[in-house]
Amino acid sequence: MAHAHKLEIFRGLIKFKSNTQKIWGVLIFLTIVTAIEVILGIYKPEVLMGKVLGMKGLNWIFIILTIVKAYYITWDFMHMRDETKALQRMVVWTAVFLILYLIFILLEEGGYVFDVYKDGYVKRDF
Repeated sequence: MAHAHKLEIFRGLIKFKSNTQKIWGVLIFLTIVTAIEVILGIYKPEVLMGKVLGMKGLNWIFIILTIVKAYYITWDFMHMRDETKALQRMVVWTAVFLILYLIFILLEEGGYVFDVYKDGYVKRDF
């Protein structure tokens, strides 16, 4: 549950952290992660262009950073940090499973479409 102020103990001192401070912290974190994505997207370092599990390393970095941003938005703006551990796990693991399943489907179907364009008609026995 969201509260106007959250009591935190920091190095033995009692400190109140307001919602305004939390929002600025989230904004700064998401800005940094987005800036990293934009910089990597513009420069596309050759070091990250090698294949890792069938995809370029740069693409994996984009996927991971996007998942980190989605998790952090859920954690802060949907107040998951204040919920019970069971609810946190249900929400997070369901999302992780669905994201991994989506990645699998996209890679599998994308590979099939690539083969069709490269070789013509391709028959697959499932």
